[in-house]
Amino acid sequence: MQIGVEVSRAVENKRIFVVVGDEIIRSALQFMLHDENETHELSSVEQAYAKGIDWRPDLVILGLDVVEGTGAGVIAEIGGHFPGVKILLVAEAAGHPLTQTCLRSGAHDVLPKPFTIEAVRHKVDVLLGRKKLPMASLGLLQPIARN
Repeated sequence: MQIGVEVSRAVENKRIFVVVGDEIIRSALQFMLHDENETHELSSVEQAYAKGIDWRPDLVILGLDVVEGTGAGVIAEIGGHFPGVKILLVAEAAGHPLTQTCLRSGAHDVLPKPFTIEAVRHKVDVLLGRKKLPMASLGLLQPIARN
């Protein structure tokens, strides 16, 4: 079943690895993304590295649970295995201290729970270069202080 899929995206063939320890979250994200992307569910970074030998990902969606088990250094490690890959971190909240550590270590964005199809697809599209962020969210439209 395809939900709101643009034909150009369905044939674009962007590859996403969903590396999350929780099988339900992994399956939900795969379901939300599989119509417009080649999406693979993996439960560990080791599985991602093995699959990535032949099938390099464009985006890795990484669960904070995986980071908790391996350490924040996994962000740089993923970047070393897949140069240029974008990393989207799945977390309970963007303000979590480990989430902030991961962002400083090279993760590109955070996907906070709860998920909606629209929010997940939008974050993925932005990281894959399909959509641009509004100027205000980039902090470029700040009020000018007048003296």
